Amino acid sequence: MTSKIKIAGWVALGALAGGLTTLQFQATARNTAPQLPLEEMQQLAAVFGMIKTDYVETVDEKKLIGDAIGGMVSGLDPHSQYFDKTTFKEFREGTTGKFVGVGIEIGMEDGLVKIVSPIEGSPAFRAGLKSGDLITKIDDTFVKGLSMDQAVKRMRGEPATKVVLTIFRKSENRSFPVTIVREEIRVQSVRTRMVEPGYGYVRITQFQDRTVEDFVTKVTKLYAEDPKLKGLVLDLRNDPGGLLEGAVAISAAFLPKDVVVVSTNGQLPESKAKFLARSEDYSRRFGTDPLAKLPAALKTVPVVVLVNEGSASASEIVSGALQDHKRAVIMGAQTFGKGSVQTVRQLTADTALKITTARYYTPSGRSIQAKGIVPDIMIDETADGNVFGALRVREADLEKHITSGQGSEVKDAAREKAREEAIKKLEEASNGKKDDKPKPLPEFGSPEDFQLQQALNKLKGQPVMVSKTMTERKAEDTKPD
Repeated sequence: MTSKIKIAGWVALGALAGGLTTLQFQATARNTAPQLPLEEMQQLAAVFGMIKTDYVETVDEKKLIGDAIGGMVSGLDPHSQYFDKTTFKEFREGTTGKFVGVGIEIGMEDGLVKIVSPIEGSPAFRAGLKSGDLITKIDDTFVKGLSMDQAVKRMRGEPATKVVLTIFRKSENRSFPVTIVREEIRVQSVRTRMVEPGYGYVRITQFQDRTVEDFVTKVTKLYAEDPKLKGLVLDLRNDPGGLLEGAVAISAAFLPKDVVVVSTNGQLPESKAKFLARSEDYSRRFGTDPLAKLPAALKTVPVVVLVNEGSASASEIVSGALQDHKRAVIMGAQTFGKGSVQTVRQLTADTALKITTARYYTPSGRSIQAKGIVPDIMIDETADGNVFGALRVREADLEKHITSGQGSEVKDAAREKAREEAIKKLEEASNGKKDDKPKPLPEFGSPEDFQLQQALNKLKGQPVMVSKTMTERKAEDTKPD
């Protein structure tokens, strides 16, 4: 019996000092294996032997075999992956929302790690770190030149171990060291607040183990604060994915019972499935229906869903379902396009194989893969344009990505034009030809969040500043193949 996990996700732009994926737990017996090509297997064995005997240095056999498996899998597509002991541990941490670290949500600014927000109750929170603080050194290592993943790995570690962060606080124009003792962090993936009287804001950063329960608890509190909510903004920007059951549940919270949320299709019989807005399809691990406690008004309150190029997989499932059933207005930018299903099969206690087994489809039968969800209303990131969004990588940009399966892919001319203009603007700024250097994007949900303000305008029936360039892109993307 081999355990397996269906996933759909992508590590997006922010990090929780990590990223994530989308899972469904199953178990299946696989009693048959395809006949192996004898000649090619003999070649593989011969190469293995030559490396063992002829290579300049002794090579560890286990590492050699692991590298061979990794190379074979990585040649398939961008999302199939062999997990060794270290990467499998990190993968499982990402799905539970638990990890050992300092407890900060981070981004990058001018090559430094920027603290977006400390997680409430975490070591970083207790140490007094603030939103906007810049981390210049991690222990004795300068942050400049490190990738976000490299910085995250240096901040993580074993429980009860210390890490020294050198902080630059712009508001006080000073640098100072902070010694933090690492501990297990539980990520809060759902944030809510009343942005204006009568209008609520719900942000889901990742679809994790506790996302559905946190969503129910926090949305119920919003309704306790104002039982007559006039509108709700569901923010899925930069949400890279998470548990498939979570995506089905969040969709079901807004949709009529028993309508289709998402379907999958692949070679294996078990990969041909439909997931409906019913408790049987999302509550297996809860025992009871977690959505039963939600206010009935949530089924009818006007909703705007905010998405961008970093919205992938589970967040695309939710936005696609609400769009197809005309339950919400989707606003922002075309999503990432991570519409393939991966299955994680455990090989040993410490290793596993993640392999693409199917594609995701919206209720109307649209493939999400390499296309994503095109918003009903395209909105730039700021009132000044969409500089950073135009430069973000999407699924269709990834080497060896699989196609949508619904016709040939065409080059997105409007998107390429927007990207060229964005690169030119950034180059001019960096060369000193312009004084108006692009400012870092404001925090999602803040009063300076331009897209949130446009979402509120839509809910109130007020004019919305639609993106001209992105509207041209929508016209291109909706042309028949």
